[in-house]
Amino acid sequence: MGKAKLLDYLRGELAISNSAIAVALRHSEQDASQLPMVLWQYGLVTLEQLNLIFDWLDGSSAD
Repeated sequence: MGKAKLLDYLRGELAISNSAIAVALRHSEQDASQLPMVLWQYGLVTLEQLNLIFDWLDGSSAD
């Protein structure tokens, strides 16, 4: 699963702003898989959104 698909999902399905994504990307440069947790830690997504992201990631990895 590519980072671009995750970013498209965050922007398209969850309406996460580009600026919020940019902040999270700066803080997860070492490991892009940490992006969902960084978004949550900085209060950029809710716990419900975080769960949706993880569900989406689980579904995407099955493809």
